[in-house]
Amino acid sequence: MNRSLLSSVATGALTFILTGCGGDNSLAQLSAAQPGTFSGDCATLASSVTGLSGTVITSTTTVAAGTLVNNISMPEHCQIKGKMNERVSNVDGATYYIGFEMRLPKAWNGRFFYQANGGTDGAISSAVGALGGGPITSALSKGFAVLSSDAGHQSQTTPFFGLDPQARIDYGYNAVGQLTPMAKDLIKKVYGKAPDRSYLGGCSNGGRHALVAATRYGDMYDGILAGSPGYNLPKAAVAQLWGVQQYATVATATLATDKTASGTVVTLPQPLPDVSTAFTAAERTMIGSKIIAKCDALDGATDNWVGDVAACQQTFNVNTDIPTCTGARDGSCLTTAQKTVLANVHSGAKNTAGAALYASFPYDAGISSSGWAAWKFSNSTGVGRDPGATAFIFMTPPKTTDTANFLGLPFAMSFNFDTDAPKIFATSGVYTESAMSFMTPKDTSNLNTLRSRGGKLMVYHGTADPVFSFNDTVSWMDKVKTDFNDTASWTKLFPVPGMGHCSGGPAVDQFDMIDPLVNWVENGVAPASVPAKARGTGTSTITALINAEVPSAWSPSRTRPLCPYPQVARYNGTGDMDSAANYSCK
Repeated sequence: MNRSLLSSVATGALTFILTGCGGDNSLAQLSAAQPGTFSGDCATLASSVTGLSGTVITSTTTVAAGTLVNNISMPEHCQIKGKMNERVSNVDGATYYIGFEMRLPKAWNGRFFYQANGGTDGAISSAVGALGGGPITSALSKGFAVLSSDAGHQSQTTPFFGLDPQARIDYGYNAVGQLTPMAKDLIKKVYGKAPDRSYLGGCSNGGRHALVAATRYGDMYDGILAGSPGYNLPKAAVAQLWGVQQYATVATATLATDKTASGTVVTLPQPLPDVSTAFTAAERTMIGSKIIAKCDALDGATDNWVGDVAACQQTFNVNTDIPTCTGARDGSCLTTAQKTVLANVHSGAKNTAGAALYASFPYDAGISSSGWAAWKFSNSTGVGRDPGATAFIFMTPPKTTDTANFLGLPFAMSFNFDTDAPKIFATSGVYTESAMSFMTPKDTSNLNTLRSRGGKLMVYHGTADPVFSFNDTVSWMDKVKTDFNDTASWTKLFPVPGMGHCSGGPAVDQFDMIDPLVNWVENGVAPASVPAKARGTGTSTITALINAEVPSAWSPSRTRPLCPYPQVARYNGTGDMDSAANYSCK
């Protein structure tokens, strides 16, 4: 968890004082947003709102107050759909534009929220500003004007837009840069004033968008919320392919067919390993139970949960704490080969020279979750995820233009980590920016634009995230701490023990970080912790809001404080272990 880096903070602080970075007293305090009222007519908005550069409003609809997503109440609002910068690619001949949706409440709180979406984008999710695994509220329900976009291409399930160099850049960062001024201008035309305060938030690739915006567009936003940020997404995709080849060595079955992007089933020239058989659900449940057995009490409470994940890494040992099979695999043990693979995957992807290609992963009880298996075994072999994204979006030049017959599993199995992995850093011909340029945040020192104007940055990340390493996010935060001497006054990282990718796992994954961020930005009240609760059986009548992986030994609505790194929620010694009231961040 790189806690050793914290010892360098004192030296870093002195350096920044000498270079004029300043301390808490140098940071501005932003004023609170003031409400406004929708002054126009939604039905005639398309014709009345003009002069938006490169923008076409395609529809406007009045939406009555009610419920929209996950039964969250929404106020009456105007739904606006449109597109920006439409063009025909001179590379692949496809038509591209930056599609968007805005929802403008009739009773407006004076704030703008850019909803950064996940995956490879390509579709416009409802612009409600809902975040977290079990959202209990949303930005729209709070009165924000909210924008959602497709990030510059119209292909959600396939990565082939990566053949177009401008679509790559729009996806990486430019869509945010183009949409933000337009959205603020539209808001000003509708409400008679620009937003007093602007926020951007998302999870997964949306979290990556958030960290990119924090370093590229710190002058445009006052508060940024980054969840499970895949800020090194090209590296993470390469690591997923590396994992496939690791799992293949212990797979117990093979696959004779694979699917193209269109869903056509194709017979493989030769059977390939079915990596989903590398670790069965029973084996992963067993591994999770051994992690809990070794690390449960480290936070002061024996409660079937590992709260001190950092301490667990020093305590848990794969070789000694997991039984070694002496006979057939039956779910109660691992073979020696499986232990080697498990250790390799957690220590991080490497090339044949042993050089790290991506970060390590912490051992976490969330390995038992279905989401862990989906990311490690399915998404890592599917055309629309890691193989396709690596081949068409991240490698330069793209690996192949044979989109109709591209298959994910053969690509993952044949990927060369010595010669192919470096291509995420490459440029070539019309591809003038590498993936590691257009996909990743600028250096952490660029956060000073956001910081110096009084902006705030909150990050949260599940420690059991199987695709974007929590350890990588910790390394990023440690770099911020070495760059600035006043980090806690404007940025915080909140680990979520047990949580997988954005949600799920044996975790308290229902929380609202929008209100704490607004309170910090506009009132100067830094969140000492964020309340979170579990979503076990019986906590909701909406199936999508139930987390079936909440352990039966817990209260279905167990609560915990999420503590800012490196603090841990520690039991106070008395009281209900399922109640956050009996824990303190220490």
